[in-house]
Amino acid sequence: MLTLEHLDFDRKHIWHPYTSMIRPLPVYPVASSNGMYLTLADGRRLIDGMSSWWCAQHGYNHPELVEAAKKQLDIMPHVMFGGITHEPAVELCRELLAVLPQGLECIFLADSGSVAVEAALKMALQYWHARGEPRSRFLTVSCGYHGDTFGAMSVCDPINSMHTLYKRFLPEHIFAAAPQSRFGGVWQPEDILPFQTALEAGHHNIAAVILEPVLQGAGGMRAYHPEYLRQVKKLCDEYGILLILDEIATGFGRTGKLFACEHADVVPDIMCIGKALTGGMMTLSATITRRHVAETLCGGEAGVFMHGPTFMGNPLACAVAAANLKILKRGHWQQQVAAIEQHFQTVLPKFSAYPEVADVRIIGAVGVVETRRPVDMAAMQAFFVEQGVWIRPFGKLVYLMPPYIIQPDELKTLTDAVEQAVQRPDLFAV
Repeated sequence: MLTLEHLDFDRKHIWHPYTSMIRPLPVYPVASSNGMYLTLADGRRLIDGMSSWWCAQHGYNHPELVEAAKKQLDIMPHVMFGGITHEPAVELCRELLAVLPQGLECIFLADSGSVAVEAALKMALQYWHARGEPRSRFLTVSCGYHGDTFGAMSVCDPINSMHTLYKRFLPEHIFAAAPQSRFGGVWQPEDILPFQTALEAGHHNIAAVILEPVLQGAGGMRAYHPEYLRQVKKLCDEYGILLILDEIATGFGRTGKLFACEHADVVPDIMCIGKALTGGMMTLSATITRRHVAETLCGGEAGVFMHGPTFMGNPLACAVAAANLKILKRGHWQQQVAAIEQHFQTVLPKFSAYPEVADVRIIGAVGVVETRRPVDMAAMQAFFVEQGVWIRPFGKLVYLMPPYIIQPDELKTLTDAVEQAVQRPDLFAV
């Protein structure tokens, strides 16, 4: 059981994500998790509104995922993937091919979302090198986020992202203005012009375009019109440029489609998946390509794809992910996500009447309230815990992405807490 001594040790020695060792934010000791709930060490139960950063879409301790992990743990928790294969990896990849957009065939199993993006970028570079046309730049849009490793950082928003500190050390890529036509709104044809201009001007040295399809995540939680993605794909085909879609945050039902690119009926050349792949049980990701991409890059000088994480194809994670895909295959997530979206559509737009609220955005099981001032993280986090909910805002974004299994009363508790928070000026930075 966590004691005050444990918490003091944590404060002095353990670095949490995006926090300071000089002025650490308060942390809340979690003793256990189950279903929709996190139980704190003092016995308080919190409704999880974050799905542990998008990944625990079925809630915690799902019995089928737990059973898959226990079974595999007794057989073979890990073995290197170099020169070896195993049933969990084969089963997982079979299950993936059954649900992936048609045309994506070759699966590279990695161990985190950032690594999946790194692999995708390297695949694109090797593809062009193998064709005898080495290219070194990527085209993307502002307000994007693709991870915290250096390659991934280089295609995140160069000005407003959390990575501006590293600007001098990162490769400089090409950024078009972010799409402005909103998801569910009216398509504005001029929206594609900045991207089209950038592609026309730099296509001879562009290895690939990389985007988050339809919903941008940590770069701003912005949902944009599917027609933008269709126009991007059309331009990529016209200029023979590879299209990478980062579905790490959006994949596996979160936006109301199994993959967000399905909103636009677009199939990329390379897709990155992660987060909810294992139902939040453990880390696993994948980078998937069309066969011609894989065969072209493997026909080049190296003869192989030059990447190989130590825990690639981890049997324990693969077994859990395969079980997770079988849960998704039953299709209950579709009704669950629709019910969450309906509640958000009914409740969240009303918050626009409050002075602190600048905008409200909804897509699938994602509800976003953008505020006019940055939140006071410590104060707002403490307020949410007092309300019996776990919601982790950042910057000017107070957002919800609950597990699909959430019930109406629990969902109402989450949105009620957000409504109360945005009416409290003392919970915002001065």
